[in-house]
Amino acid sequence: MPTSDTPIKYNSAVFNTSAARLSQCPEDAGAEVAFAGRSNAGKSSAINTLTNNSKLARTSKTPGRTQLINFFDLNVPGTRIVDLPGYGYAKVPVAMKEHWQKHLDAYLQKRGCLRGVVLVMDIRHPMKEFDEMMVGWCESTGMQLHVLLTKSDKLKRGPAQSTLLSVRKELKARLGDNVSVQTFSALKKSGIEQLHSRLNSWLQLDSIDAEADDIDADNDEELGDDDA
Repeated sequence: MPTSDTPIKYNSAVFNTSAARLSQCPEDAGAEVAFAGRSNAGKSSAINTLTNNSKLARTSKTPGRTQLINFFDLNVPGTRIVDLPGYGYAKVPVAMKEHWQKHLDAYLQKRGCLRGVVLVMDIRHPMKEFDEMMVGWCESTGMQLHVLLTKSDKLKRGPAQSTLLSVRKELKARLGDNVSVQTFSALKKSGIEQLHSRLNSWLQLDSIDAEADDIDADNDEELGDDDA
């Protein structure tokens, strides 16, 4: 079982397997964190920035290209990050969306080692239909949720701060202490430390509350420095 004795090194992430359905996933043991997001929200770029590996998660100019649940092992045995299929894009066939929905639901509902979900949203277009679905699922199950407002470099400091505070207020009202929100820029590599803190609190199970309370406050300070 993962502990806080060994620091997690996210740049150690290596591909384990891809799964089209729950039965193909690795053994349901240890601890893992899943990244979810609409197509074009910047999910793959966020994972690649987190792991300092530009080729780890597939990026494509064709939204919805990644159709499988992809598992990446970290240096601490039993810890993983998971890249969930990105969908919700108009050009993806309805049948394919329904297929993804079915198996994504099965993973979220039945995966016992899932410790939290990182929901990636484009800061310019937050809380779209897929985002609402994921928030609603976390709300109903009590799953921990961390929201990455990506592409924050696309906005000036004022609008970025306004969106951050608005999304945080809305989600805190719904999920309380089970949610945190931060800005993130893969281009500027800003927000990585806050993301590390949240993932560590989930994956290092015996220190789950050690750093979580400071994440929102830390992000407010960093926004002023990096996202002007």
